[in-house]
Amino acid sequence: MNISAVLLAGGESRRMGKDKATMLLRGKPLWEIQLDLLRKLAPAEILISARSDPPWRPDEFEFVADQPPSRGPLSGLAAALEKMQGSHLLALAIDMPFMSETHLRSLCARAEPGRGVLPRIENRAEPLAAIYPSEVRDDLGAALSGDDFSLQGLTRGLVRAGRFNVMDVSRAEAEFYRNLNEPADLL
Repeated sequence: MNISAVLLAGGESRRMGKDKATMLLRGKPLWEIQLDLLRKLAPAEILISARSDPPWRPDEFEFVADQPPSRGPLSGLAAALEKMQGSHLLALAIDMPFMSETHLRSLCARAEPGRGVLPRIENRAEPLAAIYPSEVRDDLGAALSGDDFSLQGLTRGLVRAGRFNVMDVSRAEAEFYRNLNEPADLL
C-alpha cells in the first residue's frame, strides 16, 4: 500500500486565542513537531490542509485548501483525499503533538486494501489521527453535501460499511491523542 499523509491545520483556534500551529511546545512550534513526525514515517507525500496557505508551510509540502464552505476537519479530509496520490491517507491533527512515531507506524501496519484504521478510545473514534482508504472519497463528499458534519457519525457509518479496521487504544496510548485546545493545555 502507498500511504500519503495530511497535516490538518485548518481550525480556527477560538479557545486557544491564537493560531495553534505557531504555538510553542518544548521550544518548537506545533507545525514543526507534527511535520517532523510525519517525515519520519516517510509517506509517499505530505500534504498540509488549512483554510488558506499557512505562512509557516515549508515549500517541500503541498498546500491543500479545505473544501469551502469549511465544515471543520471534514473539509480538510475531503480535500486531501481528492488530492492525494496514495491508496490510503494518514491524517494527523496539528494540535495532537504527543503522538508517537511507533504508534502511527502501528496504525499504518493495520491498514488493508480498501480499509483504513480508526483508533477508538472508550467507544469514541479518534478520526484526526486515523488512516482513510481512498475508497471513502465519495462518502466524505456526500457528508459535505449533507447537514451533519460530525466525523463521529461519519466514521461510525464507515465502520459499519467495512471501510475501517477499528483499533482500541489502551489507557497508556490514550495520551498520544491528547490535543491542545486552550492555553492551559500547554502547561
